[in-house]
Amino acid sequence: MRYEAPETLDAAVALLAGESGVAKVLAGGTDLLVQLRSGMLEPALVVDIKRIPETRRIDAEAGGFRIGAAVTGAEMGEHEELVAAWPGVVEAMELIGSTQIQGRATPGGNLCNASPAADCVPALAAAGATARIVGPDGSRELAVEDLVEGPGKIRLKRGEFVASLFLPERAAGQGDAYLRFIPRTEMDIAVVGAGVCLTLDGDGRCTAARVALGAVGPRVILAEEAAAGLVGTTLDEAALEALAAATSAAATPIDDKRGTTDFRRKVVGVLARRAAAVARDRAQGEKA
Repeated sequence: MRYEAPETLDAAVALLAGESGVAKVLAGGTDLLVQLRSGMLEPALVVDIKRIPETRRIDAEAGGFRIGAAVTGAEMGEHEELVAAWPGVVEAMELIGSTQIQGRATPGGNLCNASPAADCVPALAAAGATARIVGPDGSRELAVEDLVEGPGKIRLKRGEFVASLFLPERAAGQGDAYLRFIPRTEMDIAVVGAGVCLTLDGDGRCTAARVALGAVGPRVILAEEAAAGLVGTTLDEAALEALAAATSAAATPIDDKRGTTDFRRKVVGVLARRAAAVARDRAQGEKA
């Protein structure tokens, strides 16, 4: 196995494009290193992107934020403007692992590991985030929910990698939230996750909504019908009950040792309802 740590995006692309064998990108390494040490992966090349300046910054852009793929969860949590604008996204990232892991884990790695149970992916999808992909043909933007194809599979061509994520400008009257269920109190993998982003008008009526579900399908699920059902409502009890039912119906979970399909369908509705209530309060300027 060869290890390379390029200092530019172009150099990283050249290394990845020029490798005929399996090549992997190292951002934080909290997933990749475990897979290497367990023998799950034996790549010919590992490209560490942490020395590339663009991957290590949080920059203001078009009213929103450009987050480098190798920015850590801890760094996101210390960025006051990002926390104020997108608390649900930051909280989702901060749920990953321990304090020590937070100093290494990255949103780019969490996304590209392509686990159905990834925490930051539903939150990013609900927020309308995009990924900037760089490769031999230049760069392109892709919606976060469209990047992951299935468990462990992402839609990248040879030589491409995710360099950064973009969170759009938070609109007036907008709020987001992410909640998950785990068997333990912390440091576990989501059995169910739900991210919600809402926009309210001055009368508290919902004008736009996005609902994203995690760990209840092979990839993040955008529950479009569930979100559409919130538009025009004041997020009252009837609307939240309808949301819970619609998200449960949208889920396509599996049975495994961590939860049954019926359990996951029930819980995802409960979490979506609760996350919507938190997002509503944040959109109205309340701390939650």
